[in-house]
Formats: sequence, C-alpha cells, structure tokens
Amino acid sequence: MEPEWVDEVLLRGPGGEPCLFFGADAPVTRDGLRRLVRERQAALGAAGLRRGGSAAIRLAPSLELVVQLLACWRTGARAALLDHRLTPFEAERALERLAPQVVVTAEHPVPGGPPRGHHPQRAVVTARPGRPAEGPHALVQLSSGSTGPAKVIGRTAADLVAELDRYARIDGVPRAGERMVSLASPVHVLGLVGGLLHCLHAGVRLAFPDRVTARGVLDAVAAGPEPTTLLGVPFHLELLGWLPDPPRLPQLTGMTTGGEPVRAELHEAFVDRYGVRLGSMYGMTEVGVIATDLHGAHRPELTPAPGLGVRAVDGELLVTAARSPYLDGAGADRWADGWLRTRDGGSVDAATGRVRVRGRLDSQVSVGGLKVDLTEVEHTVLALPGVESAVVLHGSVIEAYLVLAPGGTAARVEEQLAERLAAYKRPRLLHVLDRMPRTATGKPVRERAVLAAAAAAGR
Repeated sequence: MEPEWVDEVLLRGPGGEPCLFFGADAPVTRDGLRRLVRERQAALGAAGLRRGGSAAIRLAPSLELVVQLLACWRTGARAALLDHRLTPFEAERALERLAPQVVVTAEHPVPGGPPRGHHPQRAVVTARPGRPAEGPHALVQLSSGSTGPAKVIGRTAADLVAELDRYARIDGVPRAGERMVSLASPVHVLGLVGGLLHCLHAGVRLAFPDRVTARGVLDAVAAGPEPTTLLGVPFHLELLGWLPDPPRLPQLTGMTTGGEPVRAELHEAFVDRYGVRLGSMYGMTEVGVIATDLHGAHRPELTPAPGLGVRAVDGELLVTAARSPYLDGAGADRWADGWLRTRDGGSVDAATGRVRVRGRLDSQVSVGGLKVDLTEVEHTVLALPGVESAVVLHGSVIEAYLVLAPGGTAARVEEQLAERLAAYKRPRLLHVLDRMPRTATGKPVRERAVLAAAAAAGR
C-alpha cells in the first residue's frame, strides 16, 4: 500500500477532536497529532530515512512513540518496534538481526519506581549502517519470547488494514464516541492494533493511565464520561483485584483481555467485583486477532474474527495467512499452503464454528506412560489461596515455580495439591520465587534457565 494509508486510515477526522489522552496531560487533538507526525517525519528524513528504508523504534509507551511510528509509516519506511525494557545487550542483539538504517531511542532512560502507563520521552534519532527493508512489510515485531528466542515477524500495511477491518466487525469492540483505557503496551500487537490503531481508525478516544496500579487505572476510567472499555492482560485483572473496595464507575462498560487464557476463578472474581463484562481475545503477533468472546457469553469458546479461517488438525489450531510472516529462518516451517500453525492445542466446533483453545501443544507430557496436561496442573496451582502466580514445567519430573501469597507456605501448597491432583500429575519439585519473571507483554517466562536463576536468587 502507498504511504498515504496513514492519512486515510489513521489520521483522518475532525481537526479539533481529542483522540489521545496521556494521564493528566492535555489531550492530543487530530490536528495536533497530524502536526507532530509531520515534524517527526522531517526529522527522520534529515537522518536519512527514505521510502523503502528501515527504522527501529525503542521508546516507552508515550506520545513520542506514537508520532515516531506514524511518521515512519508516512515516509513509506518499515518500522521495527523494540520494547524499551530490553537490556542494552538484548537491544543490540535485536538491532544486529534487524539492521535498521535509522534508530530512534529515548534521550534519557525510563526512571525506576511504580509502573507507569506512559512516560515523557524525548527522542534521539541516529543513523546506522543498516540495510533497506526487504519486501513490503510496514511493521516488524519480535515474538514475546516466553518459551525461547524471539522470532522476527513482519506484517504489511495491507495486513494491518485488514485486521482493523476485522476489529470494526467484532461485536463488543469500542466504537466512535466511546473511550478505551489501554494497559497493553503499543509495542506489542494487542496494544498496538487492538488499542492504538483501532482507536485512531474508529474514532475511539484512547487513554493511557499515569500509573499502572489499581487506583491509577480506575482514576483513568473516571477521568472521562464516555462509555469506557479497559484493554489489558490477565495480570491486570489480578492487579485490579487487589483493591478491596473499588469505586462505582458507571462509565466502565467492560474489559477485554488477551495474551493468555483467564482462569475461571479470576474471571468470576472480576465480574463479581466490578459488575461489568469481561471479554477474551485470542491472537498472535503473526496475524493479530484470531477469535474473541467480548461479552463472555461462550466461555471458554471464542468466535473466529470476521474474514479469518480457523481449523484444527491433529489437535492443533491453524489459521489462514496469505504468506509466511517470518522474516528469518526461525518459524519458517510453521506456514504452508495458506495456513499458519499456531502451536496451540484446540478444537473447532463443527456446528457453531467456535474455537476452544487448550493451551500450548508443548504443555502435553507423558509421566509413567500417562498423559498429563501441564496447563491443567498450572491452573490448579494458581487456584490455591496461598499462591500468587505460578508456572509449571516438565523436565525429568513435573516442577512448579511459584510466588506465594502473604501467609502461604510451600508445605501448605503440597498438602492442597495432594487433595486436588492425582499423584502422577502433582509437581515433584516446588521452587519458591520472590518475583515471577515476565515478558514485556506481561506473560510469565517459561524458560527453565530464567526461572531457575530467579529461584536461586530468592534463596
């Protein structure tokens, strides 16, 4: 697609209309956003970025991140988004793989302290001896890396516009005149397309809270009168659950979560406490949104997004994709004949077409000749009152890495698991962590080496 798609799809609208809200800062209007994008486009051009070129943007969630991304696309260049929480070593390795011609970073690192929904950022644009974009891709993202090295994933402008069309046809998605408070980082697909791009395209007011705490999130909801939807991941449900007496917020209409399935107990606790719908979304960085149940009407089943085909083959979910989304060798074997293997187990109901996601295929293991679903074991551990978070893995035996809730003990966890799980399913080793390592998208890390290091650090 021509770079004019940015103006036609994302930046159109009445000039005085507020579209972006960053905490207590003055709202950004359409005219203001268009002006900032033109300014950043000129600065990128001065650094040597041209149509067909490549850039990497490593900024925290911020107005600066938004305008740099749109300016890059408006130039007709490819933008790779890197999470600002990467270490310098990780960031340099990513830049070596991507070889961008221009790199956009923050003038000052993000300070420590409570997590923020957005940050004040001043960008530094640096030329780099990279290479132009190969192929038509507008966006490059790295997979979450929760189970191993990240894959390099490319999507074209046409892919993004097609996904926005899917969002526009999904029942329960915020519409023009409504409001969204996003807790999902715009560096990753849920916060980027489901949050930022959808809101710009559909005329939805998008707000980022000052603080990603329970109070900070609810203050952001209370800041506007419009019907408001929260967008986040299951971790944010747990965060909101810590508030003992949440205020009544009539403008809060519901919340949508993605990234990983929501446990039944967590779903029920949120709905009971806040009295609003809790919707689920299933998707991948490679293709975006795949299936949804935004009203919580069919849990645990989801309805495929309009325009996407989903089928199950030998217990694995496959989704339609016109081409392979992978830009290097990693993952290339997952696409063939217009279908992408998700590596998620699941089924498709022949009568309704609805999808049931059963977790990663690598969660199925054999113990003494008996099949064990590690997802079932993990959900059982997580449901215990003495457990705050947990990851269950299988090596020579089943192991659980967990963070205990206040008052919880490993001995009590073992007692409760003996009541709830058959002996062959129970973790043989319990590793207590001070803090659960998480990816940039909020998912628990599942690499044994990382978890083992976290367990050793807590001893």
